[in-house]
Amino acid sequence: MFITMKKIRMGMVGGGQGAFIGAVHRIAAFLDGEIELVCGAFSSNPQRSIESGKALYLPEHRCYDSYQEMILCEEKLPEEMRMEFVVIVTPNHLHFPVAKMAIEHGFHVLSDKPATISLDEALRLKQLLEKHDQLYGLTQTYTGYPLIKQARHLIATGELGNIVKVVVEYSQGWLASKEDETSKQASWRLDEKQSGISCCMGDIGVHAANLAEYVSGLNMAELCADITSTVAGRTLDDDGTVLLKFSNGAKGVLLASQVALGDENNLKLRVYGDRKSVEWSQLESNTLWLKSNTEATQMIRAGVGDLCAAAKQAMRTPAGHPEGYLEAFANIYSNFAKQIRAKNAGEVCDNQLFDVPGIEQAVRGMAFIENVVQASASNEKWHPFSLKSDSNMGEE
Repeated sequence: MFITMKKIRMGMVGGGQGAFIGAVHRIAAFLDGEIELVCGAFSSNPQRSIESGKALYLPEHRCYDSYQEMILCEEKLPEEMRMEFVVIVTPNHLHFPVAKMAIEHGFHVLSDKPATISLDEALRLKQLLEKHDQLYGLTQTYTGYPLIKQARHLIATGELGNIVKVVVEYSQGWLASKEDETSKQASWRLDEKQSGISCCMGDIGVHAANLAEYVSGLNMAELCADITSTVAGRTLDDDGTVLLKFSNGAKGVLLASQVALGDENNLKLRVYGDRKSVEWSQLESNTLWLKSNTEATQMIRAGVGDLCAAAKQAMRTPAGHPEGYLEAFANIYSNFAKQIRAKNAGEVCDNQLFDVPGIEQAVRGMAFIENVVQASASNEKWHPFSLKSDSNMGEE
């Protein structure tokens, strides 16, 4: 019997005309042909939302004035027509209210990071998901790179031995001057009401923190932070350094900067064990270095040799045909689509193979941001990595 496979239907909140990351999300979602965009509330401006949707070849009646209207109207459609999940690509302050309403009305959610504008909201979101049978994913994009998955595999299988040090750096230069604040992308990130209590750490530091924990398999246990604004008049940070202690006693350093003049998206990771170490850079994302003091340094290349199953699953092209950011982004979408398909079929999805950062990573990401800001404001050196919000919700 031939079974017709249908694409997973996606609705989008945000990402309209003039929004950079919305287009990237759509490219990533469409890359593997598993997902189709069926509706959207693309802007807080109703006319711009409709114009954005029509430019994406959507029928006007599925281009909505607001996310509230979209969720309520889509819920009323026949099951085979309505969207199955909502992707949230708005400024941070809207992430929680959109996710909350979508989950409460029976839709899965894939959200841009950070998950919310505060740890309190992230903990409330976790509680909400415990009450509803919906999937939740977070676009921590860099976990989608094939050789990041290979590095994670090498560490998990003991190739590096006991992890003793983790160094992660994410540096950009796009906010290096006062004049850089005029763009739409800069203005909301530097506005505490839309961005939250941090710009740099909330925007890219949280990516570095997630990558360090994802690859090493360790959780941050303590931190010491120094964040600052280097441009006069800014109230939110644009640069920072964080010293880390991990759950196994390993030490670490996290550097994040948006004023590193000349840097683009310079993300680097080094993990040192007591036997070997690994080194990866997004600027050379198809290469992973495996090093030791007793053996020749090994250059591991995407598509070459006996890579782990997750790394192989994340690749689409033969060796020598570079894959990069868009493909890594697409792996998040592809894996989320597979999770939805499995759920629809009443099956269990292999979350090791088709992993998507979820609510636990969402909470830890918001906890990282708030812990860093609080630690930087203190004269004490070391601070426990706390998963408690100011309202004392959640547990350690």
